[in-house]
Amino acid sequence: MKKSTTALALAGALTAAVSLAGIASTAQAAVPDNMEKCFGVSKAGANDCAAGAGTTCAGTSKVDYQGNAWSLVAKGTCTTIDTPMGKGSLTEIQRP
Repeated sequence: MKKSTTALALAGALTAAVSLAGIASTAQAAVPDNMEKCFGVSKAGANDCAAGAGTTCAGTSKVDYQGNAWSLVAKGTCTTIDTPMGKGSLTEIQRP
């Protein structure tokens, strides 16, 4: 009886872990059709999610207009956004 209880507990834990991993990756990857990720346009602490080293997710950018931090903007507007560091970009920006 103890073996089957342990096996059921392990199976339940594994299922929960796989489900949570799927939810996390979907949440980060989902971008509405009318929006696009725009790099280098958010103020410090106002980014939408991870984009590289120095960010883990929403609100973690350290400086204004951080090149590897993105925010969701209306589709077609990213590269028209002006910042003191230049225009927004659809790809990560390398900043000095």
